[in-house]
Amino acid sequence: MKRVVITSLCATAMLGAQAQTFTDNARVRSAEPQYENVSVPRNECSSHWVPDNGARVSTERQTNQDRQYGGAIVGGLAGGILGHQVGGGSGKDAATALGVVLGAMAGDQLQNRDARPRYDNGYYGSGPYDDGGYETAQREVQRCRTVYDAQTRLTGYRVSYDYRGQNYTTFMRTNPGNSLPVRVSVDPITQ
Repeated sequence: MKRVVITSLCATAMLGAQAQTFTDNARVRSAEPQYENVSVPRNECSSHWVPDNGARVSTERQTNQDRQYGGAIVGGLAGGILGHQVGGGSGKDAATALGVVLGAMAGDQLQNRDARPRYDNGYYGSGPYDDGGYETAQREVQRCRTVYDAQTRLTGYRVSYDYRGQNYTTFMRTNPGNSLPVRVSVDPITQ
């Protein structure tokens, strides 16, 4: 029985010695924003034209020499006359048309048989870059690199506040405004 009484007295004493807490408001003196510099990566790309590893493209173009059309005209007339002589009835018209076409082709071949196509390399001067009518082929290449941009970010606020004549400082993620709720703990002094 003595043990029960002693235990309950100790428990009561401990409850009385335990701190009591409550909330109150403190006056905010200042809230200074705190920043940090952060490097943010991003890709920066650009296009360049580069030689295509020695591939060369001819710049020569075929130019038409002045063609003569007299042979085609004479050949067409002669073919038409001969075709008209060969056919009979409605076949006479078909033979005449075929004679005109074949005669024009034969006359053109005879008139222009010695005409050869000429080539123009598009280069009309002499100089250190004369490479015989060829130019180096090029292709577009895209090059990218990572660059870092410095950005300033808000990390929070260094808050100075006053509670019952005492000054305190803390760090908070948000700005508290003019007042700050505080938890107050009251402990009895035991001697």
